[in-house]
Amino acid sequence: MIERWGRGPLVAVVGVPALLVLALLVGVALRADAPAPTRRAAAPPPTVAVPHEDETVPPAAPAPPGLPVIDYDPAPAGFPADPHPLDVTPLTEGVTPTRNIAAYDAPGGRPRALLAPTISGVELTMPVVQRRTGWTAVLLPSASRRLAWLPDGGWSPVVLRDQIVVQRRTHQLTWYRHGRPVHTWPVSLGQPGQETPLGRTFILGTTPPPEPVYGGVDVFALGAVPDDPEAMPTGLRGAHIGLHTWQDDDTLGEDVTNGCIRLTRSAQRTLLDEVRPGTELVVVDALTTS
Repeated sequence: MIERWGRGPLVAVVGVPALLVLALLVGVALRADAPAPTRRAAAPPPTVAVPHEDETVPPAAPAPPGLPVIDYDPAPAGFPADPHPLDVTPLTEGVTPTRNIAAYDAPGGRPRALLAPTISGVELTMPVVQRRTGWTAVLLPSASRRLAWLPDGGWSPVVLRDQIVVQRRTHQLTWYRHGRPVHTWPVSLGQPGQETPLGRTFILGTTPPPEPVYGGVDVFALGAVPDDPEAMPTGLRGAHIGLHTWQDDDTLGEDVTNGCIRLTRSAQRTLLDEVRPGTELVVVDALTTS
C-alpha cells in the first residue's frame, strides 16, 4: 500500500510500520523460469466506443465555484461505475489535462470535481475507455472502477502502448505491448479481507521505496484504492494500491499483502524501464483462454 506522495517527479512516501507486521508470512520460492503468458480470448478491435457523426452533443454545464480538485485522497462520490471493469481489451489512448478541467458524471451531466494537470507534482495521464460526440470518458484516479466524463478542450491526447493484466487465481502478472504478451511473472496479492481490487485501473506514477522492505526499487502507485478502507490497518486508510517488489521472494504466489501487487525486483525494474504513467492495469480472477 502506498500512503502518501511527497514532491517532485519521483515523489517520496511515508513508510507504514504496520506493513512490516502483516508481511511476516511464509510463501513459495521464486521459480527461475517465468510461466508462459496465458492466451487471451479474441477481443473486439475498437479500444473505445466510436461516436456517430449525427449524435447530438450535450452541452457542458459551467463548473460551479468551489469544486474539489481530485488529488491523492479518495475521489469525491457521484461518479459513474465503469460499465466494463473486467474488459481486457487494451486501452491504447490516454488524456493529460493541460489545465484544471471539470469532470462530469455523464455527457452533459453534473460537474462533480476538477482534474488538474498533476497529482502531487506528477503528471496525470488517464486511459480513455469510452467516447460520445464531444465527450470522452476516462478511468478516474483515486477511485476503483469509476469513470469521469470530460468535454472537449483542456486536455492533450496520449498514445498508450502497454497493458498489465493480473490474474488473481493463478497469481500471475502479464505485461503486454500493442496487445501481445511480452513476459509473465509470479506475484503475491491481497490477503483475505484485503483482496487486490478487481477491475481496470492505471499507473498513476512512481515513487522511491518508502521502507527497506520494498527492496530498494521504485514503486508504482496505481489509481485504485482498497475496496474496503475500514479493513485496512489504521495507517493505511486513504492509501492507494501499489505495484512493487519486496525484500525477498518467499511469498510469491500467496495472498499476503494489504491489497498491493508484489513481484520480483528484476520484474519491477523491467516495468519501471518500459511502461509509462497512464498505462492500464487490469485485475481479473482469470483470463478466458482460447
